[in-house]
Amino acid sequence: MDVCVVGAGPVGLTLAIGLRRLGIRVRIVDKAPATKHEARALVLWARAREALDSLGVGETLRRHGVELEVVTIHARGRALGELTTGWARSAHARPLNIEQHDIERLLSEELARLGTRVEWNTELMDVKVHDDRAEFTLRHADGTVESAVAPWIVGCEGTAGVVRDRLGIAFEGRRRTGLQVVQGNAHPTWQLGEEPGRGHIFLAPHRSLLVFPLPGGGFRFFCFRDDPDPTLTTAPTIGELRDLVAETAGMPGLRLEATEHLWLNRARFSDRVAARLRSGRGLLAGDAAHAWAPVGGHGMNVGILGAHNLAWKLAAVHHGQAGESLLDTYSDEQRLLAVRYIREMRFNFMELPLPPLGFRAFTATVPATLARRGVQRRLDLRLSDLGRSHRDSVLSRHRPGRRHRAGPRAGDRMPDVALAAGADAQGTDAVRLHTFLGYERWTLVLHAGRAGAGVLDALREACEGFPTPVRVLPVTPWDASEARRLGHPDDLRLVRPDGYVGLVAPLARTALLRSYLVALAAGARTPVRAIPGTPPTPPARHTPSARLVPPTPATPPTPPALIRVDPR
Repeated sequence: MDVCVVGAGPVGLTLAIGLRRLGIRVRIVDKAPATKHEARALVLWARAREALDSLGVGETLRRHGVELEVVTIHARGRALGELTTGWARSAHARPLNIEQHDIERLLSEELARLGTRVEWNTELMDVKVHDDRAEFTLRHADGTVESAVAPWIVGCEGTAGVVRDRLGIAFEGRRRTGLQVVQGNAHPTWQLGEEPGRGHIFLAPHRSLLVFPLPGGGFRFFCFRDDPDPTLTTAPTIGELRDLVAETAGMPGLRLEATEHLWLNRARFSDRVAARLRSGRGLLAGDAAHAWAPVGGHGMNVGILGAHNLAWKLAAVHHGQAGESLLDTYSDEQRLLAVRYIREMRFNFMELPLPPLGFRAFTATVPATLARRGVQRRLDLRLSDLGRSHRDSVLSRHRPGRRHRAGPRAGDRMPDVALAAGADAQGTDAVRLHTFLGYERWTLVLHAGRAGAGVLDALREACEGFPTPVRVLPVTPWDASEARRLGHPDDLRLVRPDGYVGLVAPLARTALLRSYLVALAAGARTPVRAIPGTPPTPPARHTPSARLVPPTPATPPTPPALIRVDPR
């Protein structure tokens, strides 16, 4: 094996699938006997859906879930307004409700098709990392102990992770007090019906109740409440859940009928982030790297995005296409993303239980707020995670001193722009830019109207000789609005394998592109081939070190393909 992944939850499985698609041999182990069947995470937001789709499992997940279209907000026995979804421009704009155990099952099946099966009942006992490998000990179900070695090990095994503990990485943060979460699946007897695609949020003093439809019928009831008895740790009964729902929703006659599997749990949480997500040949992802109260329902999604960020970088380093410092960019980007979520979720008053005065003040503003289309768009964009960026990453480079003109900045997600299928294909349906991006390569996106033969030759020459594959992609936006989303026609955008913009530079300044790629290849075992007559690339003036931008991904050292967007 090349990588041992510890933990077969959604994050570990996403990471393993990404690595396998990039030619990495993976072993994935989990101490549990099988996939967990209990009420856990439920929602996949738009950005995580895009990430999973780029790994080939998006459509499979969609068929087993139900898209959430609208959420009605209730308080004091009346509806305050509706929050609609799907405002974002993405093929996966709406959140997908799907049980975590179904996600794990479907991802496990996909991983098996790629030649790797989860080793259940296999517990990690110890880990030691060296300069060139990780040595670890596994205990199997029959009690036998195995000593194993791999070039890399990644801990995805949760908040009590052995990998993080053995690496000596601090789990910084503190316990969240005064907050308890009670959840379960049930069929309610109420007048609101059971409309697919419609959820509800009920607000009350010291309570916030989220009710989301399940793919197989019924609802997940998710109640944030105060914590009057912190010593109570037993799972709630269906009666306790009914009383909480009836009290919060103002429906004293409400009855709850358990779904086929009676899944109920009670949880309390800490807000914690690992001090770093890498120590040599050992890395952390998912809840082993960061965990917080499930306000907003983004914990699993952030973990999946982290796995999507890590897989291509780890594959590039292992294949010798980049130096190990590329992995430090994963640690920096993912830690900052988690820290921002923890800060923002402390102000999510739609879900956090409020005292009576705060409850009255907040609910008084909800009807007018939800009546504004601009607010609806902003809320949907924030929930979707499509607006999250890595602008502060050392991998995100905008030409120093250049005023931003239009389109995504370096570090932003590349928009899924609608494109004309071909220059001579008038009246045909639009195609989406994301269908031409690839997880196995970088993509150089530019306006086809500026892609003359001389320009393409210069771009090809700038990319020549690098171990990282780059696809040069001239595209024609569908209309003027889509052209603005793509960016200024005189700029190029180099898109990372995970869909974020790495470089924005003028088309005429191919030296900036080459210097970026040189930096990506820094430390790679596959040397960069020099172009005759090309002077050495000077170090970037905007970075404190001589290392321009830490290394990056790739596959075999093949020349970049020059293509036009014409699926015919």
